[in-house]
Amino acid sequence: MRFYAQTPARRNRQVLVDLIAVALIAAVVWAALAVRDTIMLLAEPGRKVENSGDSLAKELDSAAEAASDVPFIGGVLKKPLQSAADAGSGFADAGVSLQETVGQVADVITTALIVVPVLFVLLLWLPPRLLWIRRSSTLRRLAEAPGGADLLALRALTGPPRALAELPAPPGGWADAWRHGDRQAITDLSTVALERVGLRL
Repeated sequence: MRFYAQTPARRNRQVLVDLIAVALIAAVVWAALAVRDTIMLLAEPGRKVENSGDSLAKELDSAAEAASDVPFIGGVLKKPLQSAADAGSGFADAGVSLQETVGQVADVITTALIVVPVLFVLLLWLPPRLLWIRRSSTLRRLAEAPGGADLLALRALTGPPRALAELPAPPGGWADAWRHGDRQAITDLSTVALERVGLRL
């Protein structure tokens, strides 16, 4: 199986297209990750709320424990402080929830920004490349099979005439030479058929 043509012009085009496709995919991934980083900046307030809530809850818990040691009224003082500590924990939970929501939104948007453009690039790039690989493999097997040169010559005769017009025609013309089994003409025609897809004998 051959992935690139043997003729320089077609091979250079194939390599250039492959490099462009890879560069586009890399650029799409980089841009999507940059967008994700930007979106994740929205989670910063959530982190601040979480840290503040945790700090407040810890300090109020400590105050509640200290208040519980006050004789006679320790229990009464501890309850409101404990309630305030629970509220601080609620703030921390809200900060965590905000961060998780922003993270999920960032993941969905990043996935969409990667998948859609990459699929578009692949649909434009892969089918022609795979078609060329299959076609070149078929023609190469045909060229190596018994009688394959004759079939390739016929393919050249029935294809676009421009390539044949650039070659000096044998006496009587290409079709007559092919019908009479002129080996040189058949070789020349086979070469033309292979060069159309970037292959050589």
